[in-house]
Amino acid sequence: MDLATLQKQLGDQQGKLPPVDKWNPDFCGDMDLVIKHDGSWFYMGTPIGRKALVKLFASVLKKEDDQYFLVTPVEKLGITVEDVPYVITQWEQQGDLLVFTTQTEEQIVVSAQNPVELKEDSKNNLALPYINVRRNLWARLHQNVYYQLIEQAEQKNDALYISSGDYRFCLGKL
Repeated sequence: MDLATLQKQLGDQQGKLPPVDKWNPDFCGDMDLVIKHDGSWFYMGTPIGRKALVKLFASVLKKEDDQYFLVTPVEKLGITVEDVPYVITQWEQQGDLLVFTTQTEEQIVVSAQNPVELKEDSKNNLALPYINVRRNLWARLHQNVYYQLIEQAEQKNDALYISSGDYRFCLGKL
């Protein structure tokens, strides 16, 4: 399968996320697509420069157990993800809510439905904040976003906390 064929199968989603959780096609093999630790996407060792194509592929990303796939109604292709598929590159305060934005321009309101958890980063083995984007797909906070949020956080005992609406989460231990 090549990128052009996959892009044609996916068609125009017009900003809506397809129901990949309901699609269970047969596994068709692995694709030479890697999502690097920094959130950049590579196909056959070359960066994918078209943001629209990355966004399209991100919309059909599915995780089963510890494996990642690009899924269409008729195909399921394995891909490699070095850490998590998304990186939070921006944040903003909207009223009393925090809104995070991924490198694919997907926005997530931090809440109990999209929780933040401290998880071990696969590259440096540090406990860093990750947010559940959707289903079981996670995003790691970019270092700049993390430091900006630390400036907003409250220290309680030996940890830093921040809130989004009624949802309160830990940014890290001191």
